[in-house]
Amino acid sequence: MQPNYVLDEAEWEKLISDAAHYFDDLTLKRGFQYFKQKRVQTFSISEPRKMRALVEDGQDFSVYINLDKFSGSYCDCAADGLCKHIAAVLMHYANAQGRSVALLANAKATANRPKAAADPEEKGSRSALLKKLSGLIPEATIAQWHEYMQLLAAPLDHTVRNPQYASRAMSAIHEAQPPLSPAAGRLFRLHSHLFILEKLLQPVLPGAANAGLGYSLGYYTAIAVSELQTDITGLMQQPLPLQAEPGEWPRVLETLSYLRRKMLEEGRDRSREQPYFSACYDLLWRRWLSPNADSTVLYLDELEALRQTEGELTAPQSQQALLLAESRMYFLLGDDRAAWELLRKASGRPGIHPDELLSFLAPLSADGQWSRLAAWLAETGPLLTSRLYNLGDYARHWMDAVRHVPETEPLMWDTLAAMLPLSREIYEELLLQHGRYQEWMDYQLASGKTPADFRVSDLQPLEKNAPELLLPFYHQAVERFVLEKNRHSYKSAVKLIKRLAKLYKKLKRDERWEAFLEAFTSRNSRLRALQEELRKGKLIP
Repeated sequence: MQPNYVLDEAEWEKLISDAAHYFDDLTLKRGFQYFKQKRVQTFSISEPRKMRALVEDGQDFSVYINLDKFSGSYCDCAADGLCKHIAAVLMHYANAQGRSVALLANAKATANRPKAAADPEEKGSRSALLKKLSGLIPEATIAQWHEYMQLLAAPLDHTVRNPQYASRAMSAIHEAQPPLSPAAGRLFRLHSHLFILEKLLQPVLPGAANAGLGYSLGYYTAIAVSELQTDITGLMQQPLPLQAEPGEWPRVLETLSYLRRKMLEEGRDRSREQPYFSACYDLLWRRWLSPNADSTVLYLDELEALRQTEGELTAPQSQQALLLAESRMYFLLGDDRAAWELLRKASGRPGIHPDELLSFLAPLSADGQWSRLAAWLAETGPLLTSRLYNLGDYARHWMDAVRHVPETEPLMWDTLAAMLPLSREIYEELLLQHGRYQEWMDYQLASGKTPADFRVSDLQPLEKNAPELLLPFYHQAVERFVLEKNRHSYKSAVKLIKRLAKLYKKLKRDERWEAFLEAFTSRNSRLRALQEELRKGKLIP
């Protein structure tokens, strides 16, 4: 992923000043037109304050810009000095940073304009707003918190949704936060993140497509969302002390209602990442609600709340989110069969993200419920259909379960075998770790693999512990190479025959080696090129 170098206020002011100094007004205006026509292509920032791009103008012109040495910037067009193509790339950069392109296009006038002194009345109005909201926050509901956050972040509504926007909005909200109790403070911080997450996922332009149904996040917006999700996960790792502050339960339940609604509204068509609000809903249950639940009432109430929404849902992705949430409640109630049935129903297209399935496993591992963990691994494995996902965590859960409950090992092998070819990498790795070399080799032969598909180090465990299994593997590959009948394949065959010689020697089967080599040479005596390679390899005189 391309790095993101955020332009701060001082750098932005310097950029406007440099543009005013190095460009004439006409060049800036032409650059602005090229920017609006979207002629800037393949824009990239390789290191802070240095960028490259192609600008289409009858042909592609290559542009390089160094903001620290502006005069060293260049374009390979015929113009002398800094040109409209460079100006267009600067405006593309400013737009990506959430800055006003119009200010840059009018840099001549902007740089010469004296800075207006802050309006005392405006400043006083802002201070009064902060003071008023600060007094309201401690007793407010979650819905009111979000209304206050909207007022606080409103001055940023016109800016591009990027990490800088998220940072500024967070600062504006925290500026108004009064001292709160530990539980209330964590809830307020969570909602400040959720509020900004919601703003990032909303299309900026009025009338744009719904964010959950086909709105594609821009590059910088996606970075901001990823950073926000990481912060939310870290925040919810901290316990919520509801036993010490039972008065915060109404806000917690309102948080649950908010996340339930958002989870059911968002799209589920992202193949590479877990739906955002679904992840937050899961974290709320695992980190804050379940540790504070002293009975099953909370789970039963949530099941009822989910069922009440069922008739209102029309989109397939909403139905999947509902089934997944209901499955989680049955899991928490200990009714695994009901949970599995719902997960199987939810596993149709676009499917369940692997992280959503693995989130059922982690609590079982943490609680040491090893037999139950093995059962869940067997049920969820076939639902892991994404080829884009690394199954390393899934494999580690199996290893933990088998280590504590050895009798579950046959279930592990049956499950992994049924998941092939998706489980190929972890299946092969676990076979080697458990010394099941014959099964590993049978799988390679059945898959049509050759020794060339592996590094030498990959085959070392077999050479050390079960060298006899490599004999048919190498023999089969040698015959395949010979059938290709070209010089390159003959060389590959000879390399493998040399490795066969070492294996036969290690196994002390010299007579069988000599018999094989004699028969192989005789059978292929008409292949002169192969005979030459055998001589070069000093295998025959």
